[in-house]
Amino acid sequence: MKLALTLATAAMLALSANAAFASKELAQKNGCMSCHQEGRKVVGPAYKDVAKKYKGDAKAEAHLIEAVKKGGKGVWGNIPMPPHPNLSDADAKAIVQWILSL
Repeated sequence: MKLALTLATAAMLALSANAAFASKELAQKNGCMSCHQEGRKVVGPAYKDVAKKYKGDAKAEAHLIEAVKKGGKGVWGNIPMPPHPNLSDADAKAIVQWILSL
């Protein structure tokens, strides 16, 4: 029983790591990393700072998906984030979930 639980836990961790890696690749593929990095501010805020700001906010995921798709200005300063209307809803959600997991 312990072995089965250990194996199930290991499998879940591996799937979670793969999902995070795939989501980070989506961010890279879609140009997000040109303005953002995980741990440091570039043009836009560091993704870890975004995760920290929205930690515990139940509406954060939906808000950030909308911000990614429609663009935004004023939350992190005067430099606007351009909209990404061609990014699929599923890809935007995966990227936002990855950011919030940091």
